[in-house]
Amino acid sequence: MAVSKKAGKKAAAPAKAGAAKVAKADWKEGFKKKQVGVSDMTLLTTISNESINDNLQKRWLNAEIYTYIGGVLISVNPFRDLGIYTDEVVQKYKCKNRLEVPPHVFGIAESAYYNMNAYHENQCVIISGESGAGKTEAAKRIMQYIAAVSGGQDNSIQEIKDMVLATNPLLESFGCAKTLRNNNSSRHGKYLEIMFNAQGEPVGAQITNYLLEKGRVVGQVENERNFHIFYQFTKAASDEQREQFGLQGPESYAYTSISNCLEVQNINDTEDFVATLNAMRIIGLTANEQSEIFRMLAIILWLGNVQFEEMDDGNARIADTGVTDFIAYLMDTDPSMLQKVLTTRVVETQRGGRRGSIYDVPLNPAQATAGRDALSKAIYNNLFEWIVSRINVSMKPRDAVSHVIGILDIFGFEIFEDNSFEQLCINYVNEKLQQIFIELTLKTEQEEYVRERIKWTPIKYFNNKIVCDLIEERKPPGIFAALNDACATAHADPAAADNSFVQRTAILSSNPHFEARGAQFLVRHYAGDVTYNIAGMTDKNKDALIKDIFDLIGSSGNQFLQSIFPDRPDPSSKKRPPTAGDRIKGSAGALVDNLMKAQPSYIRTIKPNQNRSPTEYDSKAILHQIKYLGLQENIRVRRAGFAYRNTFEKMVERFYLLSPSTSYAGEYTWTGDAKSGCVQILKDTGIPKDEWQMGVTKAFIKNPETLFALETMRDRYWHNMASRIQRAWRNYWRYKNECAKRIQRFWKNNKEGLEYAKIRDYGHQILAGRKERRRFSLLGYRRFMGDYLDLNGKNALGTELRSACGIGAEEVNFSCKAQLLVSKFGRSSKPSPRFLVVTSKAVHIVISTEKDGPVHFALERKIPLITIKSVSLSNLRDDWMVFNCNASEEGDPILHCYFKTELVVQLLRLTQASINVCIGPTVEYAKKKDKKQVISFVKDETIPRDDVYKSHAVRVPSGEPPNSVSRPPPKRKPGTVRPITQGKLLRAGGPSNNTKGTSRTKPAAQPLPRKSATDATVAPPVVKAPSAPPPPVQEEPDVDRYRAKFAFEGQEGEMSFKKDDIVELVEKDDNGWWLVRKDGQEGWAPNNYLELVPRKPKGAPIAPPPPARRPPPSAPPTTTATSTFKNTTSPKPAVGNASAKPVAVFPGVVPSNSSATPWKKPAATDTANANSAGSRPGSASAAKPPSVATKPKPTPPQVATKPTLKQPGKPPIPSAPRPPVGNGSAPKAAISRPTAPAGQLDLAAALAKRAQRMADD
Repeated sequence: MAVSKKAGKKAAAPAKAGAAKVAKADWKEGFKKKQVGVSDMTLLTTISNESINDNLQKRWLNAEIYTYIGGVLISVNPFRDLGIYTDEVVQKYKCKNRLEVPPHVFGIAESAYYNMNAYHENQCVIISGESGAGKTEAAKRIMQYIAAVSGGQDNSIQEIKDMVLATNPLLESFGCAKTLRNNNSSRHGKYLEIMFNAQGEPVGAQITNYLLEKGRVVGQVENERNFHIFYQFTKAASDEQREQFGLQGPESYAYTSISNCLEVQNINDTEDFVATLNAMRIIGLTANEQSEIFRMLAIILWLGNVQFEEMDDGNARIADTGVTDFIAYLMDTDPSMLQKVLTTRVVETQRGGRRGSIYDVPLNPAQATAGRDALSKAIYNNLFEWIVSRINVSMKPRDAVSHVIGILDIFGFEIFEDNSFEQLCINYVNEKLQQIFIELTLKTEQEEYVRERIKWTPIKYFNNKIVCDLIEERKPPGIFAALNDACATAHADPAAADNSFVQRTAILSSNPHFEARGAQFLVRHYAGDVTYNIAGMTDKNKDALIKDIFDLIGSSGNQFLQSIFPDRPDPSSKKRPPTAGDRIKGSAGALVDNLMKAQPSYIRTIKPNQNRSPTEYDSKAILHQIKYLGLQENIRVRRAGFAYRNTFEKMVERFYLLSPSTSYAGEYTWTGDAKSGCVQILKDTGIPKDEWQMGVTKAFIKNPETLFALETMRDRYWHNMASRIQRAWRNYWRYKNECAKRIQRFWKNNKEGLEYAKIRDYGHQILAGRKERRRFSLLGYRRFMGDYLDLNGKNALGTELRSACGIGAEEVNFSCKAQLLVSKFGRSSKPSPRFLVVTSKAVHIVISTEKDGPVHFALERKIPLITIKSVSLSNLRDDWMVFNCNASEEGDPILHCYFKTELVVQLLRLTQASINVCIGPTVEYAKKKDKKQVISFVKDETIPRDDVYKSHAVRVPSGEPPNSVSRPPPKRKPGTVRPITQGKLLRAGGPSNNTKGTSRTKPAAQPLPRKSATDATVAPPVVKAPSAPPPPVQEEPDVDRYRAKFAFEGQEGEMSFKKDDIVELVEKDDNGWWLVRKDGQEGWAPNNYLELVPRKPKGAPIAPPPPARRPPPSAPPTTTATSTFKNTTSPKPAVGNASAKPVAVFPGVVPSNSSATPWKKPAATDTANANSAGSRPGSASAAKPPSVATKPKPTPPQVATKPTLKQPGKPPIPSAPRPPVGNGSAPKAAISRPTAPAGQLDLAAALAKRAQRMADD
């Protein structure tokens, strides 16, 4: 579509080849589109019908079709596509109140959807206006917007959205038609209810149908059309359907060609038929159901081609029985029975309540034509009702329904040259909707101001209740009652019934809005005077099928045809069946009841001209619509009234968070009544006094801007609370991470040393006080490291030693340098350096030799661990040891090793302590096989260090006593302990005079108005401890007192103090926070900010003890670590409770369950109610709520299977040309139009649009 010159920008000229220059910025683009007129007509300087018309005309000519009157949307049909319903426009209106964006139907949809979620009330959108004003389009756009913004990623939710949108093309095809005033006029009314769950996601929908204009099926005035589906079906049906149903073009059927209008501008019947089939598929209609629907349409089309001839006796006969034979084939019934039903009527006489004779009365051509048309209208009307009910089955709720948004799209007010019963019903429904609008926006509002004693200037308006009573009342009888009486008294003759109704209209002449005019009568509606023709009105009111037609349908073998006629009259019943007037009155009453249960939003549509021109603006016609829609009175009431009102209780419940006087940490704390609470809230939020008034039971707010400001503050409150919680949570994690880092740092620095220390302690146990110790082996930092040569690492020495020992990747448990006592022939034995490598299997002795430069390593001896029986050591401080092995030629190795104790420990660990440790003054060893030698050990203080071996004797100086143990580890250098301040849980300390007072005392929570006391979480009252008897003057209180070293500004739940303030200790905690008392107020404080005040000596008796405090929480359970070594016991480290929460890491944050602040400890506690959760922050496991039972899903009704045809064969398709228009042709049907609805709202939610919603997290 080309961009409009008036509404868009000119197309840029194509750039010349080779001229690649950047386009110069246009300064005009920096300005917004200039607003024409006023977007809200409550701002008009002069309030009159002419000024309203001028404003609407300016905006309409500038492509601004929407205008507000407060919360009511005025829409003027543009008769062209303005491109204002795209997805980008939808996002522009999402989560916005109506003041932030220009007037639009999406703004009304957003308001209804938001109010449903925010106020938990059902909503409805009432669209009113005359035919062709754009009601159906507005309803479609509301459904489009709700489907786009209602969220939900579940497949069933998306399926419901698709079905709701698919109802538009489907019902438009079957329920809309081209009229003189509108190419897509709704010839029925519908009320669509979209059902939502608690999360605001659509879970189902339901459609209620009102007053289909079935007379259009059999006749239309010149240049109008039948329902769209007939033209779509006859033009775009498939070849298979044409063969099956004998289908031809629309020009071949009387019902579609009688008005000489087969084509409509801007309507493509072929494309629309594709959209209709797609909608059927989305709704879930099966192929068999679709085929049966088209079969019914074919039956109706062929019934219109049944023509009657007048015989000599004046009776009618069928001109072409081939047409009836084909219809009987389609209906699966007997052709002769069909012909009989169309040409005769069965009459049964009664005498004295008893059955009499039965006669077959032949019909004349006019009567036969009327019977044929009655059958066609009944089939189409019942088919339409079946489609609506089938849609409802497909869209049944998939989940629990919390709220509903209703959208009313109904025929508009109609005034034609020939107005009959259909126009009377349509205009009556419009009168009811106008009455709802008057009741809720004018009459009820002004009555409420008087009842609530609000200062108010009354506005005059026209109340159309007198017109509604004229049509629907029983006593005195109205038009519908008079019609029913006329039908009952002269039921056999339609002309006599009409004459009876003419006589009865004289009774109605006393009503100023009624005027009898012979065969006509005039009703002065709110939208104008309408003259109705009485001829045929009583017959249309009866709207009853004869018994012969029901018998014909009952004899049909087509189960679908029978299923669309479920209710058949009981011939033995004496009760008068309901008339069409009764049904439309009942439907209108039910519609009004539904609308009054919801909070309405209004869209008032205006038709700018009768020619559907996008440039013509008919001021005279629009002034008439402005007058009967009551826009001037609506503006006056809106300007003088109050946009929002609600009960004190609901007002407080909605906005109590905004005042510190009525709330504390999300809890309601106001102790006064609800009215005074409302006043306090409005004062604390800074709302001017002239913006609100207090009534008897409700609070009234004048301008919607004020309400939007309150909603914005409420949204910001939750945003700020969420930010505080997030900040505290992040602080907690910073604090936790800092603690974890310190623990990890300590553990990393000490974990290996602790393990090594355990091995060292095991060595003390092995020696058992039998051997003197070297001083260096008892050092505090001495650890049994094991692999001193680092064979388990990747150094060159380790690699060479592994290669020499041939141990591959086997783990080395111990390695060190040592000396092996080597005996020389003819000389004394002499120690020689070696390398010791101990694995889990053997002890390897490696020798290194240097030859021609490089050093070579060779395995000198490998001693399997299983061959070592014992290890011998002396009882002195020397470093010699002997491995007593099995008898071998090599003898027992004698080693000198500084790490002898550790080597023995490793050997015992690897052999599960199967090696004996022998300690004595001498050491015996096998020099060779079966040759024993003894080495003696002698104390010699002259030896400067270590020991000296010579001739089987070792001289060694004195060592540490045998019972010596390792020295304690050296103390670290003393330093200042840094407090944990990561996460800003503590404010900057140090000397400062810029401190705040003590934190605000938390008031007790109160139940919200109209709620039971158990609904609110009431904090335990602060009970002060009973005062002790006055002690002597010299006596100090028997509690520890601390002086503040620095100033501290506490958050909520913490104690604030200045430097040198004195506080009393109530409770200590190991996490660095203490519970202290100051001036009768308790709170938590960091212990590193406090120093103990020394007590003065007491000369007087001890004062009575303070009140008993609640016991501290029990210590966490401990676990015992399993010892790694034999005959040892490992210490029992304390294990933290994983389910417990850290203490005092959320200072000032209210718990999520809205309970009282847990670290506000009362001065005195009741032991019966005391628990550890009340003394400081802790973990409280909340019980899970019971699961909600799932709603059972009803199974959809089964559709009967398609029966087999009884006919022996399909008859030939009739080739009769289009019947001529004349006697016997279908009579002109009266034209009917749709109306618009109204709903009930406390004007609160209808005019209350919320402020801009804060961005999602």
